[in-house]
Amino acid sequence: MLVTTLLAVSIAAGATDERLMIGRFSAGDLQDWQSKSFKGETRYVFDDKSGQRALFADSRGAASGLYREIRVDLNRTPWLNWSWRVDKVLNGVDERSKGGDDYPARVYVVVSGGAAFWKTRSLVYVWSSNQPVGATWNNAFTSNARVMALRSGTRDAGRWVSEKRDIRADFRQLFGEDIATIDAVALMTDTDNSGQNATAWYGDIYFTAR
Repeated sequence: MLVTTLLAVSIAAGATDERLMIGRFSAGDLQDWQSKSFKGETRYVFDDKSGQRALFADSRGAASGLYREIRVDLNRTPWLNWSWRVDKVLNGVDERSKGGDDYPARVYVVVSGGAAFWKTRSLVYVWSSNQPVGATWNNAFTSNARVMALRSGTRDAGRWVSEKRDIRADFRQLFGEDIATIDAVALMTDTDNSGQNATAWYGDIYFTAR
């Protein structure tokens, strides 16, 4: 009986501690990540100038991102975790407009539409330059991408901050539907519309059971 109880506890603990690594940036690892350019090239390199080993992004009027295609079962690991750092934000941009659709840091969760590519939807977490924390809006170029501001302005600038989001809950809030899986994770630092410069650091990205 004791052995059975201990085994059950062990299995339960293992389930709650489950972790699915998406980006092991602290190890300088970009395996399985691909690049996508929209205009020019944001420079992505590893460095430790932020105080820890991380992925550094430097955009100078450019817009390119990195993405990893990976199917994640949200019934097992619904929580997305990551850390990021921004030292300064952009000036005078209207992030709800096409001319101001630039961010020092973004993290995307993508649900593929498969052959019906027009049904692909993206949940986009941003470090906003001026929108209040918690604000949500449609991306200026497509209603299939919904944006949520997790950080705003310079209040947390110059230091590392950690995020933890329940993807199913956020997707339900922004798209009004339940999902069981996601198909890709992406990140981007971009300034192509405003023509400004922006830098950011991204720490490890991973999913957890809770």
